[in-house]
Amino acid sequence: MADELKRRLVHASGSGLVALYLLANYLSVGLAWSRFQVLMVVLAVGALALEFVRLRIGLDWWIYEKLTREYEQEKIAGYGLYMISMTVVVLLFEPQIALPAMLMLALGDPISGAVSDNTLKRVKGPKVLGTMFVVSAILASPFLYEHPLAVVGAALGATLADGIKLSIRGYIVDDNLTIPIYASVLAWVVLWLL
Repeated sequence: MADELKRRLVHASGSGLVALYLLANYLSVGLAWSRFQVLMVVLAVGALALEFVRLRIGLDWWIYEKLTREYEQEKIAGYGLYMISMTVVVLLFEPQIALPAMLMLALGDPISGAVSDNTLKRVKGPKVLGTMFVVSAILASPFLYEHPLAVVGAALGATLADGIKLSIRGYIVDDNLTIPIYASVLAWVVLWLL
């Protein structure tokens, strides 16, 4: 249980990236979106490099024991997928779409995990789905308040990614990879239709 709490806190720490961009933007200290994109690429490459070293060379730091799950021992860990998905949305979408999608992964996912019964189901229960939708809508609202349907689209995307296990050829796709992407794509589609 203690390790799970640590994982959730590390997950939530990703919201600091959004806070960094917003604070720098507010204070006009020169973190333009293009520079933020570069920062995200650097962080994603760093995470992938660590994963390469862990999986291929055998780096065995104590932190990996505490923060990775058993099924991640032989494949890329959740934090690598987390950084990839956040970087993808930052590169492909504008801030009003990408930033709330990042928050849905950083904050929404651990909150929905806290109300989950931690059983492996293809579709999570109504309580978990409802929690993820409400939290995601709250997180999207400050960014997309002029477009309530885009808020709903983003929240629906995050909820689908979190609540329905996607399996491709027997491989379960981690929601750390899908939450920001689904949320961003659905928000973008709604804005495009409007």
